[in-house]
Amino acid sequence: NLTNLPVQSVGGRDIPQGAIHVERVRLIWQDRLFERITLSNYSQETSAIRVSLHFAADFRDMFEVRGSTRAKRGTAHAAKIDATSVLLRYDGLDGLARLSAISFSQAPDQLTDSRADFLVAVTKRSSKVLYVEVGSEAVDSPDRDRFRAAAARARFGMRAKRRHGATLHSSGRVFNDWVERARADVALLTTELATGPYPYAGIPWFSTAFGRDGVISALQMLWLNPGLARGVLAFLAQHQATETSPFSDSQPGKIMHETRKGEMAALRELPFGRYYGGVDTTPLYIHLACAYADRTGDMEFIDRLWPSIKAAAEWTEEASRETGFVIYQRAAESGLANQGWKDSFDSVFHADGRIPKGPIALVEVQGYVFAAFRGLAALARRRGGYAEAEHWEERAEAMRAAVESHFWADDLGFYALALDGAGEPCKVRTSNAGHLLFVGLPEPERAKLVADQLLSASFHSGWGLRTLSDDAVFFNPMSYHNGSIWPHDTAICGVGLARYGERESVVRLMSGTFESAVHFNMRLPELFCGFTRAPGEAPIAYPVACLPQAWSAGSAFMLMQACLGLEIDGWEGEIRVTRPRLPIGIDTLTLRHLTVGDRAVDLTFQRVGDRVVAFLADRHEGLVPLIVRT
Repeated sequence: NLTNLPVQSVGGRDIPQGAIHVERVRLIWQDRLFERITLSNYSQETSAIRVSLHFAADFRDMFEVRGSTRAKRGTAHAAKIDATSVLLRYDGLDGLARLSAISFSQAPDQLTDSRADFLVAVTKRSSKVLYVEVGSEAVDSPDRDRFRAAAARARFGMRAKRRHGATLHSSGRVFNDWVERARADVALLTTELATGPYPYAGIPWFSTAFGRDGVISALQMLWLNPGLARGVLAFLAQHQATETSPFSDSQPGKIMHETRKGEMAALRELPFGRYYGGVDTTPLYIHLACAYADRTGDMEFIDRLWPSIKAAAEWTEEASRETGFVIYQRAAESGLANQGWKDSFDSVFHADGRIPKGPIALVEVQGYVFAAFRGLAALARRRGGYAEAEHWEERAEAMRAAVESHFWADDLGFYALALDGAGEPCKVRTSNAGHLLFVGLPEPERAKLVADQLLSASFHSGWGLRTLSDDAVFFNPMSYHNGSIWPHDTAICGVGLARYGERESVVRLMSGTFESAVHFNMRLPELFCGFTRAPGEAPIAYPVACLPQAWSAGSAFMLMQACLGLEIDGWEGEIRVTRPRLPIGIDTLTLRHLTVGDRAVDLTFQRVGDRVVAFLADRHEGLVPLIVRT
């Protein structure tokens, strides 16, 4: 929504400020941008005004936009100008022609290769509309019917996506707005691939399939929509590595980190066409497969996936053969130096600021490996593989013991961030340790020490949990990974806190996260700054964060599940609720169409005094066992 500054009309009349309202509505549907520009005249005079649209296309690769330089580029052609359209073209070095055609609903009064001028007469108290389309080819007549048809199909497509899985409705109107926006963002970022739905990581920088992001987003939504996890697992299995390549950091059995389709990736100027430099993605993939099986009891799908799961397990065991821990060190200089979720160049360091030499063993990765082996043991036993089950149980317990022995720092009362290539611990307090609580690795006494520190002012800003304690040498609340707040990280730590009995603390985390979302127009960004919350002040945005981001949107649902203490046992067909809590200010919350096996139920949580009770809707009572522990 825009308006005019004081200007003169084409005829020389003065148009006061605020007389003309300009509304721009844009949508993308099937590889086309549709725009409707409405000019409304609220003055008492008929005004003839000049409307100028400036346009350009440099066809830069996404990695160029992010700062990469290239020795040479392809050929940019002169624009082809027609009466109502302009065609811009670039022939890439990869042999592909990239086209951008801009079409107008009426012929501009003047049209160049970068600008279209329209002289529009808007009578008093009336409106005029221009339509613009951008796609790979020009169209004869962008108009109202084409715009409305595209808008209707886009809305229908979004509604269809949002109907997948259970829905959540509470007694809080603003809280519902947040939940609806989060659900819409997950749907917006989910692309239907041949293997099923896949949540692309984020817009604009990561609008593609990432392994880690896809797995964590699927874990966040698993209790509500297990179909998303099934799609993620199927895609990652299809793209599992089968060969060793230093350039792409691939090894047989390893799960993909990211895939790109741009010109630089196609030319292998960078390794990210299909890149495997994520040390945590493979154990997380196994963990998701096991969690999906527990949520759904879908052994038929797991049986089809089993060769891929076993290959991932074999890679995980091989990667830990040398040191007992799953380690990473990039195989080529073009790859990522740090390969955990905090993949900035300076996100792994010693307490004195030294950058450790590799190979590196990250603490949270060992937790994911523990969870993967433990889940594999349970699945193998269900498949009758008792020897495999015993082997993986032993590996899980060995990993637990090794983490407790090598990562725990008595002087910190906390787990070290990592071990360097010499086995020296990086004695830095980070949120990574909270991921150990998420998988249930620490013994209760140590978990309590970690929880107390995560909830202290060193980590908890009032809006969420910082990635790094505020006394660390590299702490910077404005950095990408060294003191900022990532909603998905806060949510994972929140699940870990709930696992060890800190459910009231999770309610406070949920409240801070919700209040952050309110300040960000109901849409949680990829990350925001880790400044301490001050009365009357809003959280500080990180300028180039993705918005929306799938695992930020999904954090709302992960924290909600932790508050409710809800688990669904797909093997037994049961819903289990343990010490449920509701978010602050919410008195009732209903989950509609929650699937348990081949049945769907409505489940309500209601505040009664200082307790929260859970019950199934009358029409469903008795169909699914509900077990509530207080």
